[in-house]
Amino acid sequence: MGNVVLWKPSPAATLSNWFVYEILLEAGIPAGVIQFVPGPAPEICERVLANPDFASLHFTGSTNVFRKLWKDIGNNIEKYRSYPRIVGETGGKNFHVLHKSLDRSGVHNAAIQTIRGAFEYQGQKCSATSRVYVADNLLTQFKEFLLQEHAKISVGTVEGWYSFVPANFLGPVINKAAFDKVKSYIKWAEDDDESDVIAGGTYDDSKGYFIQPTIIFTNNPKSKTMVEEIFGPVVTISSYAADKYEETLHLVNESTQYALTDFSLLLHIFIYEGRSSLALDPAIINRFAKDREAIVIGSNILRNAAGNFYINDKSTGAVVGQQPFGGGRGSGTNDKAGSWSLLLRFVSARAIKENFNEVTEFHYPSNLI
Repeated sequence: MGNVVLWKPSPAATLSNWFVYEILLEAGIPAGVIQFVPGPAPEICERVLANPDFASLHFTGSTNVFRKLWKDIGNNIEKYRSYPRIVGETGGKNFHVLHKSLDRSGVHNAAIQTIRGAFEYQGQKCSATSRVYVADNLLTQFKEFLLQEHAKISVGTVEGWYSFVPANFLGPVINKAAFDKVKSYIKWAEDDDESDVIAGGTYDDSKGYFIQPTIIFTNNPKSKTMVEEIFGPVVTISSYAADKYEETLHLVNESTQYALTDFSLLLHIFIYEGRSSLALDPAIINRFAKDREAIVIGSNILRNAAGNFYINDKSTGAVVGQQPFGGGRGSGTNDKAGSWSLLLRFVSARAIKENFNEVTEFHYPSNLI
């Protein structure tokens, strides 16, 4: 099973893509099976999508560009020899929800998970944690732990990545366009009466495009930085009334067009307690059942708001080769990269039947099944 593929890399990552391409060739993929075609996206896509033999699109990138490509394919549909298969993994506005049941260690865990989810790879991941909803009984503790962990982040060049022992946790964003975009959101938050930059907020492009990991607190859960994809090292925090959990989940569901990787519900469920203690202590049983109920409620309300559902983990939880990944709505076609099912999107299946018996009459039912 396999197809000839045209690989068009992002202009911002051509060299890294080329290295991977060379690795594939060295591993034994025959020359010509993959055609590596870097260059201007509009010119390449126009030629490819106009070809009658165009059969499929596997796209990773922005929501707007994917919609444009889909529209172009639709406009060319009568030219194609077959109906193209379309797979897209696009934008995200991923979130953490902190349930009121968290104890102090649970809040600390949530803060660490948020720091890593928001800032690893400079937040330049469609699965990056970009908004956090905190039950108001946990807000003071959460801010304390969040700022404590934020102070440990080192920002600088990428030395050490080749040995998997990086000197710095955060490097520069990928180019000037990304730098300017992220900077504009920070400036907006600084000017917004309902928002407050509580950590980071500085940037410097004198040598590389460096943006300090930025934490924003807002009183408006529908503020610009809570609903728009930023794609950089910026996370926005908002609190909600602890007894308004379900209402907050509906707010999360309705706030953005995206539905990518995470309802990353962070709550304390005593899941690591021994069976004997669960059996003997009615209070623990009570608490366990209560928190499990919160998980079920979250799963049901947000069933269309997240393609990947994490419990007590960060939003960037999918690891290639370990867990299928993808989201729906404005985040893509949810075809789950990393799953065997994705391969079926690029295969034209054929069923074969061979009959070894002669039919003796045409009436139904015949003597054959």
